[in-house]
This record gives sequence, C-alpha cells and structure tokens, in this order.
Amino acid sequence: MQVVGINSSPRKKSNTDLLLSSVLKGASAGGCEIVHIDLYSYEIEYCKACENCYKTGSCVLMDEFPDVYDLILESDGIVLGSPNYINNVTARMKTFLDRMADTVHCQRLLGKYSAAVSTAGGSGAVEVADYLNHSLFIMGASVVGSVGVNLSDGEEMFQKGVDQSYQLGVMLADAILTKTKYPDQQEEHAAMLERVKNLVLLRKEEWPYEYEYFVRKKWL
Repeated sequence: MQVVGINSSPRKKSNTDLLLSSVLKGASAGGCEIVHIDLYSYEIEYCKACENCYKTGSCVLMDEFPDVYDLILESDGIVLGSPNYINNVTARMKTFLDRMADTVHCQRLLGKYSAAVSTAGGSGAVEVADYLNHSLFIMGASVVGSVGVNLSDGEEMFQKGVDQSYQLGVMLADAILTKTKYPDQQEEHAAMLERVKNLVLLRKEEWPYEYEYFVRKKWL
C-alpha cells in the first residue's frame, strides 16, 4: 500500500505541510509506504488546452509534471495539501490539477482513496480542503475525509487539527487495506463514468486515444 502526499505551500515548514505530514504519519502507522512531495520543487507549466492528451495520451509540455503524476497513478491513496489563497488553492496546485484533465475523462483514479488538508489565516480552510478532495473525486477517487484549520482560531485548534490529520491518515490506510466502499460515492462515480463515456463516444474521431482506452477497459 502506498500513499503519496503533495504539499503546495510555497513556505518551508508551513502549517499546511505540518498537517500533511501528520496525515502521512498516520498512514504509515496504518501500514502504508509514504511518499512526501513538495510541489514547488517541480517545474510544472500551465495547461495549454490543446487536447493532445485526449488524442494521444501524451502531453506536449516537456516539464516535471509526469514525475509527480506517475506517483499518483502508482499509489493507492493521495493526500493533497494547500493553504487558502483568496478562497482557493495555491497557483502551483491549481496548475497541477489543470494538467490532469485526461484523468477526469479516463477516470484513472477509480479504486484509489483521497484525503485533503488546508490551512487559512482567517477563514476558508475547510472549503479549500473540500475543493481538493472534490477535484480527486471527479477523477474517480473515493474521499475518506479532510481537515481544514483556520489559524485565527488559535494554537489549541491548530494542534487539534494536527491530531485530526493523524487520525485521517490512519483512516486512509484502513480504507485502502479493507477496500472500503462508500455507496453514495460509488453511485456518483457510476454516473460520472457514464457521462464521460458518452462524451468520449461522441468525440471518438477527435480523441482516438481516450476512445481506445475506454475500449481496453471494456467500458465501451
């Protein structure tokens, strides 16, 4: 079992990374191998919306995106962390997620599990963590949970968030180990798969790679 944690705070030893590290410690205690990624250590360019990934399965941009993306595809669990930057994730995290459009179409994260953490100076940490989980959810991942901490609530609440993050990691490891099913989420995943299947079928001449991927998966 492998869990990859991806931190998108530009600060070294940030509060967000403390929460992320705590999740990974919990996952490790639950029996998972962990990989800790600092997204700001990688050169990742903006998506050009050229649709080449839909057509060929490859990206035209020659950067370090595949180094992180391949770890996600190899892992059973994904943990994303970002501070709140004006009611959203950091620019580096958004750039990374934008490069995963093909992952949405091909539902590549089906069978994997996600968790997310966020911090904010004043407010919005919970909403940002929920956004991170939802981003992975529409790619097929099952959401285990999230932790969002507003630093304005004080040191005691932050420490509580660290403890909650550790327990989230334990829960993530258990979900992976037991292959936990979430009926409501499974129902939404099935509906999403049907939507993208119809889209890929409609655009099969333009997006031959995705069409062939669906055929290989026996979804068409």
